[in-house]
Amino acid sequence: MTGGPQGAADQKFIYLVIPATFVLLWSSGFIAAKIGLGHADTLTFLGLRYGVVTLLMAGVALAMRAPWPKSWREVFHIAVAGALLQALYFGGVWLAMGKGVGAGVTALIVCLQPVVTAALVGPLLGERVTGRQWFGFFLGFAGVALVVARKLALGLGTVEGMVWAFVGLIGITFGTIYQKKYRAEMDPRTGSTVQFFVAALLVSPLALIFEEGVIHWTPAFIAALAYMAVFLSLVSMILLTVMIRRGAVSRMTSMFFLVPPMATVLGYLILDEPVGPLALIGMAVAVAGVLLVVTAEKPLS
Repeated sequence: MTGGPQGAADQKFIYLVIPATFVLLWSSGFIAAKIGLGHADTLTFLGLRYGVVTLLMAGVALAMRAPWPKSWREVFHIAVAGALLQALYFGGVWLAMGKGVGAGVTALIVCLQPVVTAALVGPLLGERVTGRQWFGFFLGFAGVALVVARKLALGLGTVEGMVWAFVGLIGITFGTIYQKKYRAEMDPRTGSTVQFFVAALLVSPLALIFEEGVIHWTPAFIAALAYMAVFLSLVSMILLTVMIRRGAVSRMTSMFFLVPPMATVLGYLILDEPVGPLALIGMAVAVAGVLLVVTAEKPLS
């Protein structure tokens, strides 16, 4: 074991810098997707992203000699989780933004995932829900309701778009629970390859059926596609692998409440998305609710 100042610096890097970088990448992904959606049909863009990412992630998994699933049963569970986490979650998120919902608002809605998991799904799995978590649940949804109502009143987004954002919330909530229950030990490199491939198989036919396949190969679109494929997918998965091996995933989970405000700030700076005082108050209330839930059992360290 490494000791002294160097060891302390390494520990700080693993438990703080890497999770913070992961959360920043996740937040910026909403912005990159929003930019790309301005130049392509929604499902067409998403299907293309999954096709590119599948090839890249497969190459990384082979280069790193990552272990592949040992049975078709394992593949099945990974595929089901992938359908929920990739196709349904990202499909809902991208359709929401494609329907005019802001990146910050979309991030706020789907980042209620730990709140929904703790307050609604937890009891179904026999897990105890504390009073603090229940309070966080109501606080989180009250804040989101305030933000959504205000944005709709100002004509920023549509009801259909908001509904798709909540569909994404359902996808990430039940996808996370399913993966935790059946394939918690999944290798993130090979497992993600399978999940990206499944998502491509599910999304691409829908794009062919419901869309015209419009893509404007502008520099902005190419940059957004490259960012989503390389940084959001490859780099974030490698960081996740490091965190799993070093036991720092809980730190990343605890910091996840920073995603909505970070995405909102980036949306304001890069996309010029308006941020009013009532929306900021609602976001603060919602983020406080998420924070109460994610820190209810394990305090930040």
